[in-house]
Amino acid sequence: MNLATLYDAVTGPSAPLIMPLKLEMAGYFIAALLISLMGTLLVMQKKGTLGLDAPDERRKQHDKPIPRLGGAPIFAALMVGVIVMLMLGRMKWTEWGPILLCNALMFSVGFFDDLKALGARVKLVGQIGVALILYSMGVSVDVLSNPFGAGSVELGWWSLPLTLLWLVAIPNIINLIDGMDGLAGGFGLFLSLTLAFVGHISYMPEVLLISVLMAGALSGFLFFNFPPAKIFLGDGGAYLIGFFIASVSLKSSNKGSVIAAMLVIVIALGVPILDTAFAILRRSIRGVPIFSADAEHIHHRLILLGYSKGRALLVMYSVCVVLSLVGISILLTKGVALPVAGAVLFLLAIAAARYLGYVRSWSNLREQINQALSRRRRLEHIRAHARVLEFDIEKCESLEEFTKVLRQRFQWIGFKEKHTPETHPVILPMKSGAKCVLHCPVDDGLKTDWFNRVDAFSTLFERCLERWGALPDCAIANEEDERLSDVIDLNPSLTTTP
Repeated sequence: MNLATLYDAVTGPSAPLIMPLKLEMAGYFIAALLISLMGTLLVMQKKGTLGLDAPDERRKQHDKPIPRLGGAPIFAALMVGVIVMLMLGRMKWTEWGPILLCNALMFSVGFFDDLKALGARVKLVGQIGVALILYSMGVSVDVLSNPFGAGSVELGWWSLPLTLLWLVAIPNIINLIDGMDGLAGGFGLFLSLTLAFVGHISYMPEVLLISVLMAGALSGFLFFNFPPAKIFLGDGGAYLIGFFIASVSLKSSNKGSVIAAMLVIVIALGVPILDTAFAILRRSIRGVPIFSADAEHIHHRLILLGYSKGRALLVMYSVCVVLSLVGISILLTKGVALPVAGAVLFLLAIAAARYLGYVRSWSNLREQINQALSRRRRLEHIRAHARVLEFDIEKCESLEEFTKVLRQRFQWIGFKEKHTPETHPVILPMKSGAKCVLHCPVDDGLKTDWFNRVDAFSTLFERCLERWGALPDCAIANEEDERLSDVIDLNPSLTTTP
């Protein structure tokens, strides 16, 4: 069988020929790439005080502040290309207007957060609001038809929660993995190309072209985002990529077969979904907010295992490409490959949990979970003390009086007043630029436990600054504390945990 015969077997004789679109696709891709490339250069050259991602001596280990407004040139390239497509009649505003408008709104939610932190709750409300707008404009999942045979299910009132879940979950999944140079942008590139292929076999050239357009925009940005990154994607870029994938995937299928496009995207998102599942489970067991950041994502674990950033990125790219091909194979084989895809994802999850150290030993998993729950109770105990201390601020007449109370409470909790060979100083930056320090026992939990315990006192010290304009002398960081905070000697037996 030659290539032409194979192509006909895959696409069918009635499929629109791809040849007339080749030059147009290349034109959109190159134009988006150049606009994104030049826009990224402009953002890097014009960087000011806003939109900078400063190192925090915890997760963010880059040497100097780096702009995190990389989503802006991607958005600009996408919108310029869309305007051209509308002018040339390649897409209709009446069909695509809601999707384009809501993509702009979702980007705005993240972009404003990049300029000034909005908080997780505000961003979530904004995301749900954008998803509701798109739903109200007619873009929704109403019927789940079997794409591989007969039968369908009318969702009824379930249409709303399912559509909202799809439109809100994917942007957050993309944002959650955006913790390594080139990772989220690269995944967005592969997913856009996957959508382009789905658009082609679904006989929707406008989906094919807009997906190629996004792929070009991401390619231009990635020139400056590969390790070591000179610019970051930011929440605006991550939300835009995720919402683009989610919304266009709903458009990329014929009516009634939306489940097929969604299934392809879910499988292609196997690595981010797995990473998100690990993060939710890990943070739930530890008793920390699900949207809190940590340094225990899959890419962090690969680096701890000795991978360079480049090798870790290549490994994750490779898995994403393989899963994208697996997802596409389900469509091409009319569902025959679905059990294989399910088995691949299950084995990937099991192997990753063990290899990456999330599970130290399957036989001792219960003991490991009990240890994590014990640390959770310890954290809850410390948070309770921090809350009581906030009330003590109101009762104390002076900072000196409160400092005495704080010293007694710290002694009860286990924090020390100064550095000793058995403690490690953990720095807590304040909004005003001041820095607090708490001396945590090295043998009492993991590095992440120390950070979570110190974070419990963030509001407390902010209240001190509001009332007295100063911090307790036992919590003021000095140069020695900042120097020692960079040297962490972990207990080797406690380096892995759920």
